[in-house]
Amino acid sequence: MRKLLLKNAVAVLGLALVLAGCSSKASNNSGQSGDEAAAAADVKAKDKGTVVVNIGTQGISLLSLSHEKGWIDEAFAAAGAEIKFTDFPSGPPHFEAIAAGHLDFGLVGNGPVIAGQAGDIDFKEIAVISDGKRGDTILVHEGSGIKDVADLKGKKVAVAKGSSAYAFVYRAAVQQGLKPSDIELIQLQPDEAQPAFQSKAVDAWAVWEPYVTLATNQGAVGIADGEKLNLASPSFAIARGKFAEEHPELVTIFLKELDKIITWSSEHPEETAKFFTEKKKVDADLIQLLLSKSSYSVEPVSEDYIKAQQETADLLFETGGIRKQIDVSKVVENRFVEEAFQGK
Repeated sequence: MRKLLLKNAVAVLGLALVLAGCSSKASNNSGQSGDEAAAAADVKAKDKGTVVVNIGTQGISLLSLSHEKGWIDEAFAAAGAEIKFTDFPSGPPHFEAIAAGHLDFGLVGNGPVIAGQAGDIDFKEIAVISDGKRGDTILVHEGSGIKDVADLKGKKVAVAKGSSAYAFVYRAAVQQGLKPSDIELIQLQPDEAQPAFQSKAVDAWAVWEPYVTLATNQGAVGIADGEKLNLASPSFAIARGKFAEEHPELVTIFLKELDKIITWSSEHPEETAKFFTEKKKVDADLIQLLLSKSSYSVEPVSEDYIKAQQETADLLFETGGIRKQIDVSKVVENRFVEEAFQGK
């Protein structure tokens, strides 16, 4: 299995809401809610005799770039399917949509997949797309006197519940000798946490890119990330379980198209940066900085990733982050990615 690294393309997991300007509710370009759009698409699909494939993104993503080029649409159309995109503020809402049968594919971090499995959501991890060591960061205010995770005892930390950053805070606290209960977690989605952090209503903010770069450019200080603490927070491509059973060929197409746009973006960094800069009307230097921090691939969920995920799930259960103990290997399904890249 070849490993296709994306060193210069931002956010398969999203340029997210700060750049996308989306609300905290899942929505699409028509202004409909995710449920309304999915229902309307289902009616339209029945009339046309096609399968509607609902894909979740977090703001603008490489999948959106593929859509802009028409590649992913053409690939699914050739298989008799039509695709619809829905934007989400973070990973956890993807699983609400999957549970309702209104989402078929998404790209999310490790925290949401653990919470989703603990919540008995029917989904499968179909590939790893990043080790996530540079993804999650704990930010503090410059001059706050907070130098490391141990200094967060008794402090207020904003974080999206069930997100990869949520899991990271738990793991970082335990590693540095704290109990998660020693930190006051303020559960806020990124678009809510950002103003709370800026106004100093919270002492720290645990979050992912691009929020990390945006905040540090405005003076915030990162005291811990996966690289500093040697804590990987992998990201995954996921599929709704029933959909994958009924349409395995479409799962393979999804992975191939994801791989295709990752490869293209890696080979065309300037064009990729130009697309995001023009599309979102943001500073080119900021886009380039975000691009330089990204590294993605499409590969099977290895035993090492399963082991790391199990350790995280066990810790979350022991510390009250999830309500029941789970076996993370039960949601891993590598056959699609192996079939997609057989012989490569």
